Formats: sequence, structure tokens, C-alpha cells
Amino acid sequence: MIAIIKYNAGNIQSVKNALNRLGQEVIVTDDKDIILQSDRVVLPGVGAASSAMADLSRSGLDEVIKQIQKPFLGICLGLQLLCNHSEEGDTPCLGIFDAKVKRFSTVQKVPHMGWNTIYDLKSTLFENVPEPSDVYFVHSYYAELCQDTVGTCDYILPFSAVLQKDNYYATQFHVEKSASIGERILQNFLEQ
Repeated sequence: MIAIIKYNAGNIQSVKNALNRLGQEVIVTDDKDIILQSDRVVLPGVGAASSAMADLSRSGLDEVIKQIQKPFLGICLGLQLLCNHSEEGDTPCLGIFDAKVKRFSTVQKVPHMGWNTIYDLKSTLFENVPEPSDVYFVHSYYAELCQDTVGTCDYILPFSAVLQKDNYYATQFHVEKSASIGERILQNFLEQ
């Protein structure tokens, strides 16, 4: 069973649909016991870091996320919330990854939206994924490069497209909207 964490952030249904297409049994829940007992856990997200973290803190899910021992996948805002801090609303985050989340400068169009290339892929998430590959992004904030960066993208500057530490994986791009490459990455996550 895969648990998708239910909280005040969008994008849950499209992630559920993508996992269902891969034949997975999925439950969308904010029940702490179900989340901790699941085989895998996904934290999707679209929205603001400050309101998302406030919702996770209010429900106690912020502490539950830190206890998870099974494979865990953060997607988009889910990646940012797993970092130390976000400039968006000056928000303290979960601190799984030792990285800061910063706002893109307005030199180029923000948000970074559309297909872009990921490279320097160093994770089992990329088994049978060609390098470089194109995936789908929508974001105005990015995680800086750090020791947990296992995939990079360039938009204005190089940033962490994928982070991994222990059982925690996270993609800044939307795997559920990234066609066959995203499907392969999801399948690889399911095999962790």
C-alpha cells in the first residue's frame, strides 16, 4: 500500500492517478498510523511553503514524516518542504535535506514552467532513464545544490532537480506529468 499524505496542498489526484496506472493500491490519508505502516509514502505539493508547513505542523504530520523508515518521495513543493528552510514566507521546513530553498531571480520568466533537461543523475531512481532526460517543471523556488543532490537542472542557474538521503527521495519536477520518463522514475521508486 502506498500512502499519499493528505494536507493543504494541491496535486494529490494526479499523483494518485499516475500510481494507479502503474497498478498500485493507493490511499490518500492524514492518518498517522496508516502513513507509518504503508510500504511507501508520497508527499506531493503545489502551493506555498508557509501554509503547507503550517498545515503539516497543525496536524502533527511534520513529526510523522521525520519518523518514516520506508521509501518516501517528495514531489515539487514536497521536495522544498523536505529542505531546511524556504525563502517563501521565511519558512522553517522539515530539515531532511541540508539545503535552502530560494526564489529564482526575475531575470528570466518566473515561474520556471515547462519541459527542461535533468542531468548528472546519481540515484537508483534513474535506473533505465537516459541521461540527459526532459521532465516537466512548474516552480518559482528552487533547492540549492547540496551534498544530497542526485540530479541537476539549469534555469537561470544550476539547481537540485532531485535530492536523496537514506530512504528519502524528492523531485522538483512533476514525475506524474513527465510522460514516460516520469513513469520510469515512479516505477523505480516503487522498486526501492
